[in-house]
Amino acid sequence: MATILVIDDDASIVETLDLYLAEEGYTVRTALTGTDGLNKYVEEPSDVVILDIRLPDVDGFSVLEDLKEENENVKVIMITAFHDMETTINAMKGGAFDYIHKPINVDELDIAIKKALKSLEMEKKIDGLLMEPSRNFRVGDIIGTGNEMREIFKTIGTVSKSRTTVLIQGESGTGKELIAKVIHNNTSPEEPFIAVNCSAIVETLLESELFGHEKGSFTGAIARKLGKFELARMGSVFLDEISEMSINLQAKLLRVLQEMEFERVGGKDSVKVHARIITATNKDLKLMVKEGKFREDLYYRLNIVAINLPPLRDRRQDIPALIDYLLSKINLDLHKKVIGVSDEVMEKFMLYAWPGNVRELENLLVRACVVAKGQVLGIADFPDLGKEDPALSGNYEETEDLFTHDEAGKFLTLDQVEERYIRKVLRETSMNKGEICETLGIARPTLERKLEKYGIVFEKE
Repeated sequence: MATILVIDDDASIVETLDLYLAEEGYTVRTALTGTDGLNKYVEEPSDVVILDIRLPDVDGFSVLEDLKEENENVKVIMITAFHDMETTINAMKGGAFDYIHKPINVDELDIAIKKALKSLEMEKKIDGLLMEPSRNFRVGDIIGTGNEMREIFKTIGTVSKSRTTVLIQGESGTGKELIAKVIHNNTSPEEPFIAVNCSAIVETLLESELFGHEKGSFTGAIARKLGKFELARMGSVFLDEISEMSINLQAKLLRVLQEMEFERVGGKDSVKVHARIITATNKDLKLMVKEGKFREDLYYRLNIVAINLPPLRDRRQDIPALIDYLLSKINLDLHKKVIGVSDEVMEKFMLYAWPGNVRELENLLVRACVVAKGQVLGIADFPDLGKEDPALSGNYEETEDLFTHDEAGKFLTLDQVEERYIRKVLRETSMNKGEICETLGIARPTLERKLEKYGIVFEKE
């Protein structure tokens, strides 16, 4: 049974908590001073520490600091009679797991203790995950193991041998700029990589940004300015959201691709272009050509080598590895030590449609890491995940086309239908693998392969 250390100078509160927690089945130890409490923890660490902020010999915040120094993963629930904002903020900044006001509500305390113990249990379950050799990632890595991603890696290797134009297509958040950077780093890493978002700059300014301008060419042009194509030298210019470029600028970009030269705004002299041009879009350029919104001749110039990035929902097998990679990066940025997500979170992640793709996954993990109280992210750290997604809400019966259409109304592939059905069987039954194989009508080795294929965690036996 879990052990709890109560540190409070109020003997009546200590006695009350001792009796209550013992009746709940916990092993309880108590201390009336901060020094005594620290000594008892050092002698025999407890699973949870209930710590008063105001103590007779030492400040509770100092005790919290010493406890965290002794064991950075210790779960400390701080209690105080103070209700001010600053005290609460300082407690949570100091690494307290939770913060409860006096008079103590035993129901609130009980919930906090259970949450702390659950967090501790999850941390122990995947302890040492970050030490596995296979978890070593480099910033800028592309994570992917499926056939589509492997083909993309091959294409990157091929185009990196030349300086041909590359068009990267994919939904928002799939990592188009990352692909562009990898191509650049494998071609001319010592040269500049310059990214331009064509949708974020108005046409008149975008022309000057790309081609530069001469002094006096327009109001405010007080000196010559070099454009991105010149500044990139022998490196790469990445034009993101190329579909948003105006028809007028498309014509000028076409000349750059055809002649590999241009004139600055207000200039007469031709400037040679030596940079590789990489473009990206989340729209269907072929359809835009048919609609007259994009130049056909430019489209074919850009589409010499195309890389089509699949959405995250079509490569769910990569989600566990992506989580490991992103958490490694987030830990460095935020100085955190989050080692993973719980099985419940992973299950929801594998079912979620990810409309925002990898960017959405990263944003969710960042927010969760900022507020997380433990080393393992639990379901409580993702309160808004998939609230309107029937696959996560559990309302499968309310969605008649669960096994025919995805959340966007598109027909599911056979693999997607199979994955959803297997997950439904596992979720709604308590059968072991043998019984599940009988229900699904497949052999045990086949089930094992499918669980691995879809990244499904099976814990019943």
